Amino acid sequence: MYITITPQKMGGNFSKSSADFVGYLEKENQGLEHQDMEHFFNQYGDEISTEEVIRGIDGNTAKLEKHEPRFYSITVSPSKYELRKLQNSSEDLKRYTRELMKDYMASFNREIKGRPISIDDINYYAKVEHQRTFKGTDFQVKENQPFATRILQLKTDIRNIQEGRAEGNIKKMKKEIAKLEGQAPHQQNGKRIVQGMAKDGNQSHIHIIVSRKDVSNRFSLSPGSKYKASNVKLNGETVKRGFDRDKFFEKAEKTFDKTFGYKRNFAETYKARKDFIKNPSLYFATLMKLPANEKALAFKMITKTGLPIVPSIPVSQTQIAIRVFKRLRRGAEVAIKSSSIGI
Repeated sequence: MYITITPQKMGGNFSKSSADFVGYLEKENQGLEHQDMEHFFNQYGDEISTEEVIRGIDGNTAKLEKHEPRFYSITVSPSKYELRKLQNSSEDLKRYTRELMKDYMASFNREIKGRPISIDDINYYAKVEHQRTFKGTDFQVKENQPFATRILQLKTDIRNIQEGRAEGNIKKMKKEIAKLEGQAPHQQNGKRIVQGMAKDGNQSHIHIIVSRKDVSNRFSLSPGSKYKASNVKLNGETVKRGFDRDKFFEKAEKTFDKTFGYKRNFAETYKARKDFIKNPSLYFATLMKLPANEKALAFKMITKTGLPIVPSIPVSQTQIAIRVFKRLRRGAEVAIKSSSIGI
């Protein structure tokens, strides 16, 4: 389970309205019949129009400063192992979203009129999508890049020869291109993975757009708060503030497991990814102490997903640490920072 929380992009040419982002989330509906579309929904409603979403978010921004985001985007990406537990990706992920947003609210250290805030205090809209493409930041694309660079150069050389600007053996160059295409380490359906290529298999995920202000337009609820929990004096009153990101991510996993009867492996837990950064010796020790069948599954997940990657299975914990630590730390730090909003 990967969850990222991203503030609205502000400044420059970015609009203060949510319209552009909402429009972007409609991309998969282009060319589809109404019955085949995925519509926006919230805690209590389905088939919410884009106009209603924009009105709901843009009209909920009272007293925010120019530099403050009007909304946050939450992206929830279940792993292929988690997706296998779903009977109906669309309906099951809608059900999960409604439980997840309760966890989101429970992670705020805020009260309204003396009571803890609840799901009825926020304004959010969500949408399920089923397609993903490889990005330039994906490790498959990055590790294929040297091959892509050489292939591009060969194609440029061939074009220069064909147009009389250079001389060379085009037939030999085309054979080298074919060889490089096959040698690239990451392939999908017999083709080299490149940026923009659609990912194979079930790619269902959730996009959530949630207003910065509560529904009364009086209180600010920022998941980007640097505080987990604290109290501050405001207009002579003691006000609670803060958002516990660790609590949210851990509760999100537990909610998924409970909702769908999923048995989560150590390697795919948020705690494991944090341990890998904060206490790698504990991470590797825990990994090696897993029962044989769970350890085997953990290594399979590690090598096949975006979890910390082990190129091969060394025979001891020491060998694991030596061979993979330097390579993995940077990637894992990026993943944790992304999940923790990083602001």
